[in-house]
This record gives sequence, C-alpha cells and structure tokens, in this order.
Amino acid sequence: MGKRLIVKIDEDKCTGCGKCVSPCAEGAIQIIDGKAKVVSEELCDGMGFCIGVCPEGAITIEEREAIPFDLKKAESQLKKTDVSIKCFSCGRGEGNNYLMPVRHNMENLWVCTRCLPQLIHG
Repeated sequence: MGKRLIVKIDEDKCTGCGKCVSPCAEGAIQIIDGKAKVVSEELCDGMGFCIGVCPEGAITIEEREAIPFDLKKAESQLKKTDVSIKCFSCGRGEGNNYLMPVRHNMENLWVCTRCLPQLIHG
C-alpha cells in the first residue's frame, strides 16, 4: 500500500440518489443499504468525476494510504449506462455524443461536446 488520491463519501450527507454510480467508469461506487459506498479501493482511480454530479456535496477526494489502483480489474467491470444522464442543452445522451460534467450557474450539469463551445463562448 501507498499514499494516493481516492474518493471519500460522507455517509451523513449522502441521500443515496445514485447519481455518482454511472460517472464512475471503473465501477468503484455502488449504492449499498441506501448510501453510496466505495466498494473496492483498487477500482477507484481518484479522478473524481463523481464529485461534480453529487447534489449533496457528499463526495471529496483525499490523499491517504490505499490499495494501488488496478487498471485491469477496473477495465473488466461491467459498464453501466444511465439513460438519465443527458446534455442539459440539447438532451442527447452518451450514446450520441461525449458527455462531461460541468458546473454552470451554481448547478452541476452534464454537457455534450457539441454544446460545450456554445456554453463557453455564448
């Protein structure tokens, strides 16, 4: 084990909405007993895509002792598609365009790569 960045979920703040599950491409987060939990430290790459979609602010990144990230194990996880994740501007889902989380007007939103330039440049 060594020190590295890893997701930390505050169970007191977590409402179990599940919005953080799909953005975690490695499959490290699951809803267990009504709360989001990191089910396997070796699956968490510490990138934090889950942070921007948590409406409760329950997810942070911390540097601590943890099992090393296992890329092969992460790549072997069943990929989940969340049809509720759509571009806030055009409504397209991840089957149509690349989507990315963005903070805009004090909201955590998803935007597709086609709509992003309009959002940036007006």
